[in-house]
Amino acid sequence: MRAVLDPNILIAALLSPSGAPAQLVNRWLSGAFELLVSDGLLNELERALAYPKLRRRVPEDDAAEFVSLLRLAAVVARDPSTATYRSADPGDDYLLALAEHERAVLVSGDRHLLDLADRLPIQTAHDFLDRLAAA
Repeated sequence: MRAVLDPNILIAALLSPSGAPAQLVNRWLSGAFELLVSDGLLNELERALAYPKLRRRVPEDDAAEFVSLLRLAAVVARDPSTATYRSADPGDDYLLALAEHERAVLVSGDRHLLDLADRLPIQTAHDFLDRLAAA
């Protein structure tokens, strides 16, 4: 199984080590699914982790180490140039395009993306954990 984890899921994994997003990262590290990232996704993650409100909770070294782990251990796919589907937030369209192009589930906590779950393979962290448990 292949998945794209929205940067908000990856950040939540760092902020709450016992939450569903952290459990997903641990499941990926143990080989339960293939994690797909792209330069665009990793750049957004780096930008967000540099925000002062997050920097207070995630030290710079920890943030850099996490992004480095993703670059080295996840599958780095190219950023598709177009998306078939659009979100109410155009800034999220690259995630839709990446998941579609790579034939992966998109895991997100973003309401704009989850609103499309009836038409696209988009799941919450809890739902994707349940899916992994059932597999």
